[in-house]
Amino acid sequence: MVTHDTPLDVRATDGEPRTARQTGAIAEEGQYTLRQILLIWAAAAIPMAILAWVVTPAVGNRLDLGVGQENREAFTRAGFITLGLIWQFVLVMIIVKREEGDLRWTTIRRRCWLNTPRDPQTGETRPRLWWWLVPLIIGVGVLQFIPLHAVWEAIFPFLAEPDEYSFAEVMGSDARKEALEGAWQVFALFVVLGIFNTVIGEELLFRGILLPKMQGVFGRRDWVANGLLFGLYHLHQPWGILSSIVDGVFLYALPSRRFRSAWMGIVVHSVQTVIFIFLALGLVLGLA
Repeated sequence: MVTHDTPLDVRATDGEPRTARQTGAIAEEGQYTLRQILLIWAAAAIPMAILAWVVTPAVGNRLDLGVGQENREAFTRAGFITLGLIWQFVLVMIIVKREEGDLRWTTIRRRCWLNTPRDPQTGETRPRLWWWLVPLIIGVGVLQFIPLHAVWEAIFPFLAEPDEYSFAEVMGSDARKEALEGAWQVFALFVVLGIFNTVIGEELLFRGILLPKMQGVFGRRDWVANGLLFGLYHLHQPWGILSSIVDGVFLYALPSRRFRSAWMGIVVHSVQTVIFIFLALGLVLGLA
C-alpha cells in the first residue's frame, strides 16, 4: 500500500504551487484494488454476522444482565454487536498504521477525511458548507416515513426482524419496558454502541478508510458503490439492508464524497445514535 507524505506546499513540475484541489488529488493516489476493498468489507461484515448469528444464539439468555428474562437475548446481542463495532475501530487503526506508518491525529485526520468540508470546485475548505447538514438531517426524518423495512420484508419475509431482537417490540411491551427501569447498564451500552457505530466504527471505516480509496475501481460513482457495500455489510441485521443502502448512498457517502469530508456522513448518521440514546434514557428512567 502507498504511504502519503505529501506536504501542503508541494509544487508542480513547473515550480508553481499546486492548488488545494491538486494537492487533494495527490493525497488520494494509491487507490485500493477491488480485492482490497472487498477484503476490508469482509473484515467488518463477517465478524458482525458471526457475533449476531452464531455467538448470540449460543449464549442465548443465559447471561444475567439485569434487564429481565424477556430482554436478555436482545441485549446480549446488542453487547456482542458492540464488540464487533469496537473491532472496526481497531481495524481502522491497523489500516492507518500500516499505510501511513503512525497513528498521530494529524495522520488519521488526513487519511480519513476528518476535515472541514471542501468546496467541490476548488478543493478549499469552506466552513459554510456545514450548512448542508441541515437538509441532510431533514432527509433522515423524511426517510422515516418511507416504509423501506416493510418493502424489504414483503420481498424477503424470511429476513424479517425477529420479535426478540426488535426495539419496537420492547417499546410496545409494558412488561419489557418495566424490566429496564433503573438498568443504567442499558444506557451505558447504548452510549458505547452509538459512539462506535456512527463515529469511530462504521462511519470511520466506510467513509474514512474505504471511500477515499474507491475511485480507482468505481470512478465517479464510488459513492454509490460505497453506500451499496455499507448496506450489504448489514448481514448482522438483514432486515435493515435496503434502508441502509438508501441512507448509505444518499445521506452518508454522497455528501462525504462531494465535500471530501467524512464528518458529513458521521454527523448525519449520528442523528440515529442521539435518538436511540434518548430512548434508552427514557426506558431507564421509566419515562418511555
